[in-house]
Amino acid sequence: MNDIIKKIEAEQLKAEAPAFNVGDTVRVYGKIKEGNRERIQVFEGVVLKKQGGGARETFTVRKNSNGIGVEKTWPLHSPNVEKVEVIRRGKVRRAKLNYLRGRVGKRAKVKELVK
Repeated sequence: MNDIIKKIEAEQLKAEAPAFNVGDTVRVYGKIKEGNRERIQVFEGVVLKKQGGGARETFTVRKNSNGIGVEKTWPLHSPNVEKVEVIRRGKVRRAKLNYLRGRVGKRAKVKELVK
């Protein structure tokens, strides 16, 4: 039974999953259906967390829109996620950046990782 589920999930994985980490600023290109038309909408923000594994893996992106924090959780291997573009790498020491929710302005920034 377990092997059957693993085979089905393996078929649903994307061939090339985007490589990004928590703390990175990313631009997510998501497909949106409006009636019978389909368009791509861009959502740009900081990756707060990545969780799960395999076909169930998700990531949460947070941005500030008109002074209000907006978070969106995306399935990594979803066909509705066209692509994920990394804008800048973040230097963080945690796996989940929940503390950014309570911060405003410069304090809500993540330092850039310089290599």
